[in-house]
Amino acid sequence: MRLANWFTPMIALARIAWLRTILYLFVILDMHAFVRDTRDKGEHPGLYQPLLLARLLDLPKPSVANTTVLYVVLIVACLIGATNYFPRVAGWIVAPAFTWWVLIGMSDGKVDHDHLALVIALWVLPTVKAGRRGRRGLASYGDQTRSEAAGWAIRCVQISVIATYFLSAVAKLRSAGWALSWPGSAVLTWAIVRRPHPVGEWLLHYPWVLHVMQWVGIIGEFCSPVILWLKGRWQLFGALFFIGFHAANTAILLIHFLPTVVCWLAFAPLERVVPWFRQRRSDRDAREAEDQAEHGRQAEQQAGA
Repeated sequence: MRLANWFTPMIALARIAWLRTILYLFVILDMHAFVRDTRDKGEHPGLYQPLLLARLLDLPKPSVANTTVLYVVLIVACLIGATNYFPRVAGWIVAPAFTWWVLIGMSDGKVDHDHLALVIALWVLPTVKAGRRGRRGLASYGDQTRSEAAGWAIRCVQISVIATYFLSAVAKLRSAGWALSWPGSAVLTWAIVRRPHPVGEWLLHYPWVLHVMQWVGIIGEFCSPVILWLKGRWQLFGALFFIGFHAANTAILLIHFLPTVVCWLAFAPLERVVPWFRQRRSDRDAREAEDQAEHGRQAEQQAGA
């Protein structure tokens, strides 16, 4: 029972609403900035080498026609889903469509593991019902109705985020013949030489720093599952560690993990945003009313004098 409760915590529907808006809009960015060559591969189907999942599903080869339709469908469905209207209809269109988009885009042999959590998130978001409707469609972002379905979806995204790091550490161990030689190697030096950047080139003069960074990185990846059981500020510190890890990678190698980084929002209490804003506005209105009352009393006193 405790395990089942852990997998299905009661989480406010507002967090799902925020994630829908952010992730569906991010998918549009991803299609144009990161996995952006899917339509190009439709123009050269002879170079297409389907990945395992594409072979298992017997997906058709990319062509100009189907990649163009896929592009239009994704843009329209993401824009609709981001509004939190018809979230299940839009979500069940986006999930398979973007999965196919990614399978085509990564069919050249380079599979980016930073998309794991994003793809999983798109599949679980449509399993949660829509939140409340209200003025200007903003009520769903403040819906504090707690739901096990929302908790399950959030937990799936969280596990996928953590799996990205833990499985990366396992892959490093496996590539070294199951020996812990990766952190003591010159892999960062090789990566900097391959992708020169001023910050990375400066660090080449301090190889011990690069070794320390490799050890910190792999230890952090192996210990990443602990974050799933942390709470409050400790979980926040864990999230900030990995976000800092990505910031360092970007500064040193110009390698980003934005599809994973944006999914860290599944750990954030986004449902508190609207109540916090409302409380701030209420406090401000109360202060203004008090100031006006004080000014009125002073004016009456001056008039009486």
